[in-house]
Parts: sequence; C-alpha cells; structure tokens
Amino acid sequence: MRNEEVTAFIEKLGAPWQVELSNRLREMVHQTIPGVEERIQYKKPHFLKNGHYAAVISPSKDAIAFMIMNTTDVEVPKGFEGPPERRWLKIKEGVTPDYNQLSELLAQASQTL
Repeated sequence: MRNEEVTAFIEKLGAPWQVELSNRLREMVHQTIPGVEERIQYKKPHFLKNGHYAAVISPSKDAIAFMIMNTTDVEVPKGFEGPPERRWLKIKEGVTPDYNQLSELLAQASQTL
C-alpha cells in the first residue's frame, strides 16, 4: 500500500535523478514484497514486511543508499557496505543499479520476516 508521506518525501528530493531513482526503487520493493507496508521513519522511507524492517531508501546530497535489512544469511555481492545484518548500495547520479539483483537480494533477505 502506498503511503502519501513517502510519495511527498520522494517528490521533495532535490535532484530529478534522485526522485526517479527513489521511485524506481520503491516500485521494485512493492513488486518484490507483495503487501509491503511503507512509512517515513527516522526521516527516511522505510518498507516493512509483517511489521519488520525489510528495506530503506536513504538519500544524501550526492547519492541514494538502498538498504536491505536481515542480510546476515544472504550472500551479498561486492559493492555493498554495512554490517552483516544490514547492507546498502550507494547509488550516485548517472549510475543505473541492477534492479533484478536488488530484487533477488531483497526477496532472499525478507523471506524469513
């Protein structure tokens, strides 16, 4: 279900590329986790499955970080940062992430939530 606060948050991001990327990531999360809940928490869009954090879109001045939670038992490819339980990929302007790869990682990480 779409949350108006999340829509407003994404629309207010500074650069058009950040808006477009965040919308694509949001859509990918909804396709990967049917029935996912979304809300603004800690000033960022959070996506929840069964009340547990599954993913976060975290904007910064020059990047959008896409964080996948519950990754301790998931083999995460190179390029991701963070501790074993939550990994993120920083995506900068002009870079198109592999949405299929992100979707597969999110599906694996969230299947036990």
